Amino acid sequence: MLEGEENLIQQAKKGDATCFGRLYDHYMSRIYRFIALKVATKAEAEDLAHEVFTKAWRNMPRYILQGFPFSSWLYQIARRQVIDHYRVKKEHQSLDATSEEALSVAATLDQDADLSLSVGRVKLAIKKLNSDQQDVILMRFVDDLSHREIAKAMKKSEGAVRLIQHRAIHELRKILQA
Repeated sequence: MLEGEENLIQQAKKGDATCFGRLYDHYMSRIYRFIALKVATKAEAEDLAHEVFTKAWRNMPRYILQGFPFSSWLYQIARRQVIDHYRVKKEHQSLDATSEEALSVAATLDQDADLSLSVGRVKLAIKKLNSDQQDVILMRFVDDLSHREIAKAMKKSEGAVRLIQHRAIHELRKILQA
């Protein structure tokens, strides 16, 4: 959580672009990474991340602090943005159609070549999971959100999130051992 986040949110709700800019700077890399692991190209990830923050800015006056981090709200918007992206394209990315550029997104996140190869393999495995499982794994282990925060972002109970996580980990083990 960003220091002074609640104050920044209150000021952003009143239209203070500088305060929203600080929130943007703090959360952009997380939201971008979340989206980049779900779409085929870096350009799509950049466009979708931009749309997330554009929508957040437009809807700031209606944002209500509910005891959850601001990031939970941003992840909700990001999830819907990715779903809408695929709905508009009217195609679901198949594993075979994954481009080299999509695989390189994970590699650019990590400078170490060995680690990037492992990240690429894990990314391919994650793409084999269903959408909810992908979201839980990314939010929990990439962005280190709590079960409570994930439940809020996904509009599910904490128990449901834990079950999805358990099943996703079990499925990932099977995929990675194959």
